[in-house]
Amino acid sequence: MTYIVTGGSGFIGSHIVETLLNNNEQVIVIDNLATGKIENIEGFRQNHNLEFINGSITDLPLLQKIFTEDVDGIFHEGAIPSVQRSVENPIASNEANITGTLNVLVAARDAGIQKVVFAASSSVYGDTPTLPKLETMPANPHSPYALTKYTCEQYCNLFSKLYGLQTTCLRYFNVYGPRQDPNSNYAAVIPKFITTILKKESPVIHGDGLTSRDFTFVKDVVQANLKAMQSDAQGVYNIAYGQRITLNELAKLIMNITGNQVDLQYDAPRVGDVKHTLADITKAQTSFGYQPEYSIRKGLEETIAWFKNQ
Repeated sequence: MTYIVTGGSGFIGSHIVETLLNNNEQVIVIDNLATGKIENIEGFRQNHNLEFINGSITDLPLLQKIFTEDVDGIFHEGAIPSVQRSVENPIASNEANITGTLNVLVAARDAGIQKVVFAASSSVYGDTPTLPKLETMPANPHSPYALTKYTCEQYCNLFSKLYGLQTTCLRYFNVYGPRQDPNSNYAAVIPKFITTILKKESPVIHGDGLTSRDFTFVKDVVQANLKAMQSDAQGVYNIAYGQRITLNELAKLIMNITGNQVDLQYDAPRVGDVKHTLADITKAQTSFGYQPEYSIRKGLEETIAWFKNQ
């Protein structure tokens, strides 16, 4: 099979690429390296089944050239991630996320490609207090990033209805794992905590530390993508572990695994962040057999081991 992975040099995209190559599939990566890193796929650049194209999903003529009838499916991971970044520059997020996704859908439709699996986000639920989050709940975006992801879901649904393009939207909940960048100002909390605690320094927690997250290990996200692609499931699905942990508990667990005990620092909450996330994953389990295999401890142990080796 031949698959295109947009954003295939990014954190999640590179893990999808690696698994596809391990399954002996043909993979075309499209990435302009704006947020992805070529180092993320360096370990398998020599694989003859991999083609890398340095280009942007905002370039529709480029996509129309690459998307052909020989392609079996699209894993659409390309985007500008981060709530904070979208608050600071909503136009850039809109261009990459909404226009980029529309371009992907148009190019896939025109090429007669069967299916697009889209990286959606749990941020679309906003800060509604009801837990766990169900796909039937109304969207309540609290940031431009969340709004772009919700808009892209609507475009996917529309293209399925209007043109018969199969689309599956996977709402990721707080993905973490090896290759996640800890150095960006917009880095996710787990790589920041791990690298700081490994240096025996104090991690900074935004807020009181009682914020809770349903953290999802990246290999579970890869499993969800592959199973969604291979199924006839369409629509929106939560992808998560299905349990939550507070940031205070998370920091203590990382200390426990690393053996480094440090003090915690607290700072002001970040604009656009939601207080709690927790997913009901029943729909993905019953629709295409998604079953998370990594508890937060198991995932952290593998992630910490990777960071120690860097």
